[in-house]
Amino acid sequence: MTLTPIQTLIIILMVVIGTMITRFLPFILFKNHNKDNTYINYLGEVLPYAAIGLLVIYCLKNVSFTNPSLWIPEAIAITCIIGLHYWKENTLLSIGAGTVIYMFLVQVVFV
Repeated sequence: MTLTPIQTLIIILMVVIGTMITRFLPFILFKNHNKDNTYINYLGEVLPYAAIGLLVIYCLKNVSFTNPSLWIPEAIAITCIIGLHYWKENTLLSIGAGTVIYMFLVQVVFV
């Protein structure tokens, strides 16, 4: 099924409107609220860690422990990420180095 240019434009506009609503709605809803809102402050402190935890679980959900070559690269990369993050406290460096280490292990060492 091929879309006409008008249908394509309508779809793009709807996606843009949906994105703008989700981006601007929190600022519109909470513009008159003071900074002492404990629930919003709590969510601001807790949600980043919850999102990272969710991503870690999602990335490791298909790891098989039947063969060491299937889980050792992940374990080494995670250990390096944790150690590097505690040492340098730089998130981008930790994620970047962990990705490079994991890809090296998967493509060169554990072939």
